Amino acid sequence: MRTMRLRGRGDFAEWRLAARRLLNDGTSPEAVTWTAEDTSDLFGCLETSGPAPTPATITVSKAFADLAESIICHSDPARFALAYRLLWRLQSERHLLEIASDTDVTRARMMAKSVHRDDHKMRAFVRFKDIGNEGPRRRFMAWFEPDHFIVARAAPFFQRRFNDMDWIIATPKGTAAWNGETLTTDDEPAAKPALSDHADTLWRTYYCHIFNPARLKVKAMQTHMPKKYWKNLPEAALIPDLIAEATARTDQMIANRNRDQVAGRRLR
Repeated sequence: MRTMRLRGRGDFAEWRLAARRLLNDGTSPEAVTWTAEDTSDLFGCLETSGPAPTPATITVSKAFADLAESIICHSDPARFALAYRLLWRLQSERHLLEIASDTDVTRARMMAKSVHRDDHKMRAFVRFKDIGNEGPRRRFMAWFEPDHFIVARAAPFFQRRFNDMDWIIATPKGTAAWNGETLTTDDEPAAKPALSDHADTLWRTYYCHIFNPARLKVKAMQTHMPKKYWKNLPEAALIPDLIAEATARTDQMIANRNRDQVAGRRLR
């Protein structure tokens, strides 16, 4: 039994190098135990993902490369083994990814979907706070708590979207930073900073104005804005009261509309 040790923090190149080494040696998925750096194996002989002495040329489809890259960002400890098992099977089952009923394929697509969703939520719910200028450019910082190792994956989006300011996004799964010239990422866990600025009030004011009690569907709202994100969103502090007041506000809106309709008929 071979035990492959990775840092395991969303680095696809790290897993790919280890997988090539194993495949080149003809090591079957059943003969490998994968472990992340922060776990221990008391009995296995740990190997790092160093380069194979005589690496073989391994060709895979873009569909598998994209799928595996997403899987490796997932937080499930089984992600490395699943990705390698798919790679191993693809050597003899070329159309494996087209079999929607296959257990490994189904699991892999579910994991990829979860990673994509986490990426989307990060883009939607990061809230930058002004931390003061040290030069002509504005400086901001944000805290986010992703489910998966998606910081490096999401960082280029923020570089494009917030190119005119210096920023840092800190998370328990790593940090991304942009200084106007260089985008850097670090997979070391960050501590939650104490952040607050005047924009918090603006977010709350904006949310109050767009909240429509007559169209409130709590389950649908929590699907788009899960409660686990609320603690880091300034506007989310208003949600419990807005939900509690929704029925009364809706009744008042209906009463006002009926009153206006009656008044309009009287004027005619």
